[in-house]
Amino acid sequence: MRILVTGAAGFIGSNLIRSIYGTFKSPVVLGIDNMNEYYDVNLKQSRLVRLEGLPEFTFAQGDITDKQFIDKVFDEFRPQIVVNLAAQVGVRNSIIDPEAYIASNIIGFHNILDACRRYPVGHLVYASSSSVYGAGSAVPYSTKQKTDSPVSLYAATKKSNELMAHAYSKLYDIPSTGLRFFTVYGPAGRPDMAYFKFTDSLVKGEKIQIFNNGDCRRDFTYIDDVVKAMTLVMQKPPRKQTGEDGLPVPPYAVYNIGNSHPENLLDFVRILHEELVAAGVLHEDFDLSAHMELLPMQPGDVTETFADVSALERDFGFRPRTSLRDGLRAFAQWYAAYCHSERSEESFIR
Repeated sequence: MRILVTGAAGFIGSNLIRSIYGTFKSPVVLGIDNMNEYYDVNLKQSRLVRLEGLPEFTFAQGDITDKQFIDKVFDEFRPQIVVNLAAQVGVRNSIIDPEAYIASNIIGFHNILDACRRYPVGHLVYASSSSVYGAGSAVPYSTKQKTDSPVSLYAATKKSNELMAHAYSKLYDIPSTGLRFFTVYGPAGRPDMAYFKFTDSLVKGEKIQIFNNGDCRRDFTYIDDVVKAMTLVMQKPPRKQTGEDGLPVPPYAVYNIGNSHPENLLDFVRILHEELVAAGVLHEDFDLSAHMELLPMQPGDVTETFADVSALERDFGFRPRTSLRDGLRAFAQWYAAYCHSERSEESFIR
């Protein structure tokens, strides 16, 4: 099985590649990533180091916005499964740098779609986001709900990905599956995510900013659960069918990948603090309350995310179940080891 993974040095991509080797028999995997500086490139490189030595794994640095590069990859590698995780991420940053989102999430994704058309693949799996649900959607979020009121450009680009994939599935009979991820977290995760940013700030003795005065709930989904769901989905492309009009029915599907257990933001901070103390990152006498700043809601945010994963469980017999405490404990232990390799023990806040 020849599998192409874009965003291979990313949080989800690097973990997925390792999981592929425990799921597929004798896979041949090509990972690509542009290694941009949206966050610390050293962290991306450390993820790639963990992939060294995997049999039949190759990494190539390149950008999905580069059509010639993508065409060459498809022409030479001829993937049977394509997993597109390359994207410009982050809700708030899409307000600051919209051009990057149009380039990567629209133009780049179109390059992937069109390559799948010209070099037919058995299954395209791509990253969408819970952000497509916008504000005011009924919870839990179901894939049957309308998602036509995005509140950020990032969300709009991800909704556009779903529409573009549907069109290509209809026109060219390309089996495609979109995955709406809900706040993925875990060891070696993205430094722009709240749990990582909070930890960095607390270690430096800085205050953490908690928006909407803490009156937010998030469906945190542990990375191991995410890649387990993805490997199951990869193996079961939507079935090709012919409709009553004699034309292909789009072999197209969308699933929520979430824990289905929203956590209050203040509870999340409390658990994170406890696990950072237990891991030795923070001193046991660390005063959390003195390092919290409550602020109003920010543009692009929503008050609650909550995944309905009944379709995922129905079709694949799986639902994420890792508790927030177990997931944050794994992150805190990783952070302690990673930071000790980067700085002296004295730099941890006392």
